[in-house]
Amino acid sequence: MELRYVHLSPEQSPPELTCGPFRALVVSDVTVTKEWRHRIAKWLVASGCLYVIAWGLECEDWHDSVDWAVLEEFDFGDIPDHKFVMTTWHAIEPLSEAMWFAGQCAFHPDVELGATVVLDVAPAAREAEIMDAFLASQECQPARKTDPLSAPNIDPTFR
Repeated sequence: MELRYVHLSPEQSPPELTCGPFRALVVSDVTVTKEWRHRIAKWLVASGCLYVIAWGLECEDWHDSVDWAVLEEFDFGDIPDHKFVMTTWHAIEPLSEAMWFAGQCAFHPDVELGATVVLDVAPAAREAEIMDAFLASQECQPARKTDPLSAPNIDPTFR
């Protein structure tokens, strides 16, 4: 799987993406205008994005903007299965879990997604930090605190 980083400051024009069908993890660290967010959502759809994982500030709005961009792309009519864009938002999860989800669970039912684009919407680029965190999130995860076998008063050998 190809992994790419794209940084966009608010109101910045997006670059051309040439990576074929892909999933995008939108890491939103700043509040942006509705118009700019919608323009970026339309750019994602037009560039071949078929799965958007939205995390951070206004992640629900990012999710909705992509959904609207897809509807507009097909003039509010039928969307072919191979063009349908899956969307999720992760408002209460840590970034590491949204990253893990992007790498381990975000698959399109009809199209192979050969690339993951991490779209960092922030005042300044932080490629090394974000990419290191993404790669670390894909490694084996320790048991969650909610796992009853990881609780300190439970003997994990007791079944």
